[in-house]
Amino acid sequence: MSPADVPDLAINTATTRKQWRLDQAIEGYARAGISAIGPWREEIQEMGVQKAARQIRDAGLIVTGLCRAGMLTARGDAEFKAALDDNRRAIEEAHEFNATHVVIVAGGLPPGSKDLKAARDRVAEGLSSLRADAEAAGIRLALEPLNPIYGADRSVIVTLDQALDICEAVDVGGTTGLGVIVDTYHVWWDPNLSPALSRAAPKALGFHVNDWLSPQTDPLNDRGMIGDGAIDLPEFTKQVRKAGITLTPEVEIFSDRWWSEQPEVVVQTCIDRWRIIMAEANRDPDA
Repeated sequence: MSPADVPDLAINTATTRKQWRLDQAIEGYARAGISAIGPWREEIQEMGVQKAARQIRDAGLIVTGLCRAGMLTARGDAEFKAALDDNRRAIEEAHEFNATHVVIVAGGLPPGSKDLKAARDRVAEGLSSLRADAEAAGIRLALEPLNPIYGADRSVIVTLDQALDICEAVDVGGTTGLGVIVDTYHVWWDPNLSPALSRAAPKALGFHVNDWLSPQTDPLNDRGMIGDGAIDLPEFTKQVRKAGITLTPEVEIFSDRWWSEQPEVVVQTCIDRWRIIMAEANRDPDA
């Protein structure tokens, strides 16, 4: 299969993190005709920021977003400052890669706390503190709401509407480019999804695709290959289009099952499945 036959598709390196180092993933994705890559910071730091950026450019890949920063819910001043400093380093790294954005995961409840409002307010405070740094670097901050199963330990922001509320409160008028990530695994269940997608369109910075298996062996590392689960991905894609979101879809799968496969098989399966999903999404119901 030639690269010209491959649909416009990005792959987040989490999808092959157990099989390939970052340099191997860059080579493997480019060889398969993938158009863009979503790298993780620990992989970049292991390889070296400048070396990784150069190899990605030489491979002809676009960097979507840098994964990840955030974790902004700490109550203590020292812990909060440390989190802000780490986010500033992520912004600098994203600038080196000419990434469009840094993916921000809000963070869970601080130890001993049950105060969701205070935690969400802390996230807004953190993003407000980071706005000037991101703007100066030409990097946007993309807040990713996570599925409610992660509400206690990973993200107190669990819907697109909550993420958009924070963006609009912090970035009044949209002048500094705060935005959101739309991830099928995290938002597919939301009864308000269609209007939330329409609201998100001007601020959508990433469109991550994966699937929801039922039952799951692990809530973190048993995400489904696209097409294997309960999410109607052709219909989801139609809703994304209808909302006016035209981003390159990015496959991001945390899966012990797929991490046990040959990485070339994983990448080709992503391509083949996305082709099927797109064919269904493009089908004329009246034909």
